[in-house]
Amino acid sequence: MAPVSLAWHRSPTTPVAVLLAVAPGLAVAQFRAMALAVTVALLLTVVTHRRVRGAWPWPRPGMEMERVGWLAVALLGWCAVAALWSPEPGRAVQTIGGLAALLGLALMAARALAEEAAPRRLALALAGGLAVGLALAAVDHASGNWLRLAVRGFPDMPAISFGLKPAMSLMMLLLPLVLAVPMAWALRGVLVAAGLAVVLWLPADSAKIAALAGLAAGGLAMLLPRAAPRLAALGFAAFSVAGPLVFTFGLAQAPSLEPLPRSAAHRVLIWDFVVDRIAEKPLLGWGMEASRAIPGGSENFPRADLDRYGLTSPEARAWFSAPAARRLPLHTHNAALQIWLELGLVGALLGAALGAAALLAAGASPAGFGMAVSAVVTWQLSFGVWQPWWVASVLLAAVVAWMLRKS
Repeated sequence: MAPVSLAWHRSPTTPVAVLLAVAPGLAVAQFRAMALAVTVALLLTVVTHRRVRGAWPWPRPGMEMERVGWLAVALLGWCAVAALWSPEPGRAVQTIGGLAALLGLALMAARALAEEAAPRRLALALAGGLAVGLALAAVDHASGNWLRLAVRGFPDMPAISFGLKPAMSLMMLLLPLVLAVPMAWALRGVLVAAGLAVVLWLPADSAKIAALAGLAAGGLAMLLPRAAPRLAALGFAAFSVAGPLVFTFGLAQAPSLEPLPRSAAHRVLIWDFVVDRIAEKPLLGWGMEASRAIPGGSENFPRADLDRYGLTSPEARAWFSAPAARRLPLHTHNAALQIWLELGLVGALLGAALGAAALLAAGASPAGFGMAVSAVVTWQLSFGVWQPWWVASVLLAAVVAWMLRKS
């Protein structure tokens, strides 16, 4: 069926456009709300399509997103199998169910949006939402996080400034999509420059790296539209499969971690702990959502580990003796290692195939490719693989990138 343009109140595009307009600001206030917000927006998109078209927007055979979707289904299927030996089976089943629902809604929403000729509506909502979100993040940071403290009733939270990292990760995920917004290049350049200025100012190191990598990837895809996605897909697949070996070799060469920020040094020590646990169950892993319950993960690092990485100062000893400095706090801060740890070699192969297929599909446009690279970088440095708000955010960005290819 040929795409058509519908009035805004009858358009399946409207719920997604509204969410894009408010999502960056919403993430500044409370990033965890993204999981519910994305679910509602995608559901409304699907229901609106059914009401207007008279049929449910089931994915079409041959859709690129559908092919990626089938690989995601295969990975979730293995997650369900791995839940059988997980130390957290209840949490595993809950996580799998939530991710499956999000994936299904995203695929149906992509089909619904593909049948409407309204990419401009999404693009302008994206640009406006980013502008508002960046302004709110800057104001919150400059005011000592007054905005987010007010939302929470002004609790005593001395470390709340780092809570802007998820919001900035979301905005840097969306920022490369500005390359596809149908407005003057000068305006696009101003918005991209503003995004980079804000993220470089705020304490969000992984978001900084993701922003630079995503925009660089988008630019590279303009110059090498075929080679860039293929090389990225190959590199991702190779790293996903060889991750434990790469980390083992790299950690063996690591210099003293004393000069690094403590959070960065903590990540290195977490990876050192995780590669040893992967070696104990390399084929099938410890089970879906097992990162929360790995033996020894709730303990602090022994003095020998701190000595090995040069963390010998009194300040370092004190920091790593705090309850928050555990050997494995909730997840591995690296997607490849978390999948290996929980799902073993089988999961690593499926994850490699899924990520490579997603990068190839996103490579159809420089903006989509930049978004995909930003997502990959963030997943490898920061959030857990299965965190609902982040998975929902990536699926939303993927659906928008799919639609903006027509702009």
